[in-house]
This record gives sequence, structure tokens and C-alpha cells, in this order.
Amino acid sequence: MSLNDHSMQALSWRKLYLSRAKLKASSRTSALLSGFAMVAMVEVQLDPNHNYPPGLLIAFSACTTVLVAVHLFALMISTCILPNIEAVSNVHNLNSVHESPHERMHRHIELAWAFSTVIGTFLFLAEVVLLCWVKFLPLKSNPVDMTTNDTSTSISPGKAAAITSTVIMVPSGIIFILFAVHFYRSLVSHKTERVERELDVLVQLQDQLDRGDTLHPTGSHFA
Repeated sequence: MSLNDHSMQALSWRKLYLSRAKLKASSRTSALLSGFAMVAMVEVQLDPNHNYPPGLLIAFSACTTVLVAVHLFALMISTCILPNIEAVSNVHNLNSVHESPHERMHRHIELAWAFSTVIGTFLFLAEVVLLCWVKFLPLKSNPVDMTTNDTSTSISPGKAAAITSTVIMVPSGIIFILFAVHFYRSLVSHKTERVERELDVLVQLQDQLDRGDTLHPTGSHFA
């Protein structure tokens, strides 16, 4: 096997292991977060005597449903593709990497990774905020004023708790989005630099082969 073939084999195996790691992380994250979302919807107890805002209930129901659907979709992709990659990665044969579907299913793997780690996590943050509003909003006993002692402008403890969770979660969500963008740009830059280095190595190998052909011409020229 030539040096170029060996490099291509190593690159294929690295892509296989990366795809397997992404699918494993997606399946674990999706199963965990979707389970939490289902438990939150089942365990939350709505107060029948409280007049909830219709938009709040619709937002909570829609966010939970979309959250579970997104994570289950990522989990389905991971469950379908991961066994085929695991079967190939456990075979101690360099040529068996071509039997893995990770190259052909690359877009599906990246989609599952994005749904699980980016979209699903952001929806989970929104789910926490909506859950706090649904859970604490009915608490109206012993209202306290957060600014003055005037009862006309007082805020109930439940509403205060919901506002506090929102104030904390909004900066956290912004930091999460900024980190996701920064991480994606750093990953793209890393891949670009790695591809450039591999291209430079291939160019050097091609130059060495060309110089070797020039220094050692075929015997037909001296016949």
C-alpha cells in the first residue's frame, strides 16, 4: 500500500470514528432530554382554579411537543445508523471501512447531531422557562411588593419566581447561542486548516514523484 493510499485509509477511519462518536452523543443526549420533557409535562399539575393565559399553555404544549419530536428524530437516526457503523468498526480490517455507511449517511449524521445538541438543547432551555411560569404562576398567597410596600403594584411570589427564572435563562440562552456559533466557526476553521495541510502533503508527494520520473527516465529513450 502506497503512502497516499495509507493516508486515505487513515482519513476514512477517522471519519468513521467521528461519526460513531457523534451518533452515540446524540442518542444519549436525545434520550435524556426527551425523557425529562415528558416527565415535566406529565408531572406538572395545573391549578383548575387559576385562569392561565392561553398563550402560555399553548407555548408550553408546543415547546414540549416540538422538543420531544426533535430529540426522537435524532434518536431514530442514531439508532438506525449506529449499529451498522459499530459492526464495521469492530472488524480489524483496514479495507472494511468502505463497508460503513457513514460517508453516504453523512448528512443524516450531521442532522441528528444538530437536532440533538443545538436545536434540542435550545428548546430545552425554553422548556425550563415555560415550566417555571406554568408551575409558579398560580401561587398568589401573601403577595409581596418587589419595589414598594404598595399592594396595588405588588407581585405574587409565583410570578416573581417565574420572572426570576426568565431573567436568569435569557442571558444563558444568549451565551449558549454565542458559544454554539463560536464553536461551529472554530470547528470549520480547524477542518479547513486540516484539509489545507493534507493538500500540501499531497502536492509535496506529487512533486517528489515528478522529480523521480525526471531523474529516472524509462529505458525506451536509450534503446
